[in-house]
Amino acid sequence: MTKRKVVLITGSIFITLILIRIIWAFLLTSPDHPHAVRGELDLRGFEFTDNHTITLDGEWEFYPGKFVKQNESSTTSSREGRMFIAVPGKWDSLLSANNSPYGYGSYRLRVKVDPDNELAYGIRVPNVATSSELYVNGRLVAKNGQPAKIKLQYRARSTPYTAIFKADTDEIDIVVHAANYDNSIRGGVTGSIKFGSERAVKKEVGFSVSMQIVVFVVLMIHALYALILYVIGTRNKSLISFFMLVVSTIVMTLLDDDKLLLVWLPALSYEWSIKLILLSFIGVGVFLLQFAKSLLPEHEENRVFRWFPLLCEIAALAIVLVPAGYALSALAVIYTIDLIACLYFLMFSLRTALISDKNAIYLVFGLTCILTNIIGGYLKGPLVMGYYPIDLIIAFLAFASFWFKRYFHVTAQTAKLAEQLLKVDKLKDDFLANTSHELRNPLHGILNIAQTVMDTEINDKDDKNRENMKLLISVGKRMSYMLNDLLDMRRLQENGVRLHIGIVSVQGVVSGVTDMLRFMTEGKPVRIVNDIPAHFPSIMADENRLTQILFNLLHNAVKYTDQGQITIKAEVKDGKANIVVADTGMGIDLETQHRMFAPYEQGDSGITAIGNGLGLGLSICKQLVELHGSMLEVSSIPGQGTVFSLALPFSDVSSRQSETAMTAPITAVTASSGPRVDIAKLESAAVTDGPNILVIDNDAVNLNILSNLLASEKYNVVTAVSGSEALAILDTREWDLIITDIMMPHMSGYELSRFIRERFSVSELPILLLTARSRPEDIDMGFLSGANDYVTKPVDSMELKSRVRALTELKQSVRERLRMEAAWLQAQIQPHFLYNTLHSIAALSETDNDKMSTLLEAFGHYLRASFDFRNLERLVSLDQELGLVRSYLYIEKERFEDRLNIHWEVDSRLHVQVPPLSIQPLVENAIRHGLLSRDEGREIHIRIIEKEHGAEISVADNGLGMDEETVRRILDNRLEGRAGIGLSNTNRRLKQIYGKGLQIRSVPGQGKIISFVVPKIRGKNG
Repeated sequence: MTKRKVVLITGSIFITLILIRIIWAFLLTSPDHPHAVRGELDLRGFEFTDNHTITLDGEWEFYPGKFVKQNESSTTSSREGRMFIAVPGKWDSLLSANNSPYGYGSYRLRVKVDPDNELAYGIRVPNVATSSELYVNGRLVAKNGQPAKIKLQYRARSTPYTAIFKADTDEIDIVVHAANYDNSIRGGVTGSIKFGSERAVKKEVGFSVSMQIVVFVVLMIHALYALILYVIGTRNKSLISFFMLVVSTIVMTLLDDDKLLLVWLPALSYEWSIKLILLSFIGVGVFLLQFAKSLLPEHEENRVFRWFPLLCEIAALAIVLVPAGYALSALAVIYTIDLIACLYFLMFSLRTALISDKNAIYLVFGLTCILTNIIGGYLKGPLVMGYYPIDLIIAFLAFASFWFKRYFHVTAQTAKLAEQLLKVDKLKDDFLANTSHELRNPLHGILNIAQTVMDTEINDKDDKNRENMKLLISVGKRMSYMLNDLLDMRRLQENGVRLHIGIVSVQGVVSGVTDMLRFMTEGKPVRIVNDIPAHFPSIMADENRLTQILFNLLHNAVKYTDQGQITIKAEVKDGKANIVVADTGMGIDLETQHRMFAPYEQGDSGITAIGNGLGLGLSICKQLVELHGSMLEVSSIPGQGTVFSLALPFSDVSSRQSETAMTAPITAVTASSGPRVDIAKLESAAVTDGPNILVIDNDAVNLNILSNLLASEKYNVVTAVSGSEALAILDTREWDLIITDIMMPHMSGYELSRFIRERFSVSELPILLLTARSRPEDIDMGFLSGANDYVTKPVDSMELKSRVRALTELKQSVRERLRMEAAWLQAQIQPHFLYNTLHSIAALSETDNDKMSTLLEAFGHYLRASFDFRNLERLVSLDQELGLVRSYLYIEKERFEDRLNIHWEVDSRLHVQVPPLSIQPLVENAIRHGLLSRDEGREIHIRIIEKEHGAEISVADNGLGMDEETVRRILDNRLEGRAGIGLSNTNRRLKQIYGKGLQIRSVPGQGKIISFVVPKIRGKNG
């Protein structure tokens, strides 16, 4: 903006404001209608606004030094001290030779009017310095303060007042008593006295008061928003300067003209009313210049900002300390202070508008208004303009306009910078995300190679290298967790995380998470305690994200706890589930607590060295908790531990229990802790030829959905609501697949898988895990627990069916392999057995043909049974299996004769089915490995007796027996040799079909007993 243009604009504004002020004064002072007026009275003394004939009887009569008696005639022109005076005007020269304003006296005027008993008149008396009384026709109608002849009886107060009255005659006698002993500048009636009808006077007074209230409201709004912006904003000093400037202007407005503040606060003394208005004048000047300094910082080095505040402080101190009468003597100096401040601010604004910021023209506009207001204050007395509000309103609106223009400009610049920052931040996030993706593949390759080297290339004796390799794998997994955190942070920043809110069991989630973190506490004196009440109600949350929250919190607690315990508990608080994770670790100081939830923030370097992380875990937790509509709170004392807590809503109000009812913590799972299961009912349930699947989930809705999905595929589905119930019904039949949820109360899916793997291998009984999380650490924990596969919730029906089909076909394939293996083993008749049998037949042919024939018949039956196709079936009758055993024993008995004693104890009432080739391998093992080492006294005892729900089959011998290691190796399929394979095969087939395998009791040198139990056939015997 050019200099010429700025000057033209400023001049135009100034001239326009002066013209507006002149027009305003003309409109206020011009009468509405002409009146008959006689005499030399100052016409400003009255304003006649109604069409009514009024005659003024001369000028005001003035009686200095004494009050006029109410019954004294005003026509006595020769009365001592009587003189004529124009109103308004000072009485200084009339009271004393030294021109002092102090004294007392009376004003008197007669007004002749048309007789009208119904017409009400009004008189508005301005500020009479400094006390006055108004009499009309000898009656006191209004007063201000207490005028008196001596100062001790006098009370100062100077506020405008109005009197309304009716004229009983055609003459109105107006008398004003006045006294002044405080105002050192002027005394007497120095303001225009307004006279007219009641309506006209009230209208003018109301307009003046209304204008002042409007200015007060406008300024108060500016003050309030400045204060609010300062309190809630960035503590900008310009806001305080502006606030104090507005407050000073408000006080100045309310103590000038109609002096509304004295009306609202009548207890305020005259002394302090004068001091307050003088201080407000100084405040306007000093805060106006301070506002300029903060608003135009390019000029803050000007010397005026150093000496001007000092000058204002001295003036303010003097006003407070000296009496009000003397302080008024410095009124011209105070006006000069305001004028200096305004001119300097105007000069700075003009320079700014010319050089750097064209929006400063708004400041020029506002300051021109203030300048005209100051000039108008000087001229208000002579011009008798009344209250003029335009300058102040326009000035502060102009200041606000400049402020808002600058704010919008700064906001636009900030938006541009923010956009650039977002672009840079996005580039950073893209780089981190891409780097994370790129690093995951080689990292997983390194982990796989390291695991392979540890499993194959490092022998058990090389402990040091094995430990180093374990450390390498552990560090690699930790790095993998960090990369996952980076990717999660990216998704959270892009609002790519969508919650799937549902009913979640807190106990189940916590049980699964604690199982996942057991590996971190190995070799560390830290114990994780699950202290959640056994019957704590379900909550509404995203199971996947709740698992992630608790995993990160517990993971963080494990990292920063060297010894002690980490406790996770839940309680009812304020109608919500309050979940608490507390540890006895090193704690967190207050400074770290303030920034710990920010991304990439950690504790000090020492803690960071221990933690080994990127500082994203807690930030992710906080954002996920907030997505749930809650807050993650922390309290910690350094050296004493840390407590994290979050509150989540319950799933059903009716399911909430009182805090006193939920005091039993979760304990270790025992055989009696699970639900009672009707085993007989399960065994008698109708079973089709389809695979048997056991589904475990603590959510009844999920169980129903899974059952319906699988039942449509011709599977036999049995459900359980807990791990302990699943273990109780595991032995009721041969299962083809276990499907279990991971997050379950009391016993997690991980723990259940470990229990099952103690009895069944991955091929003998497949396990499919249902998990809400598909992160590598969760899947890795599932496979380490013995699972075959996993499905991520929410379950896709096609994916579930495909994985179930694959695992059940695997189980059936393994079952067929075991049957084929048993049949193949039986078909492979030992050459020694064949040679010995043929040799026995040849020997009998020379001595006993009948025995030879019987032996040949038994041998033929044995061969037919060994190669019988029914050996590939799942079950055969007990009679068929015993027929093969009897043929085998008859042949062996013919060989050993009296050296082999066979004892049979078989309940003929039993009707059971057994796996083919299940008893014969036990008998063959007893003879070959138990009895051949004895020269005589060889005994074998075959016992089949009835039990409560089945039959127990046992084969006992008095041979050499086996030690515990040999028994363990046989049952674990680690014993080499055909006999070992035969027993292991039988054991695995029994476990698959009945859930329990062989039971071997043996004492070295005393023999052994091998037994198993099969269920009875329902309906045939009891």
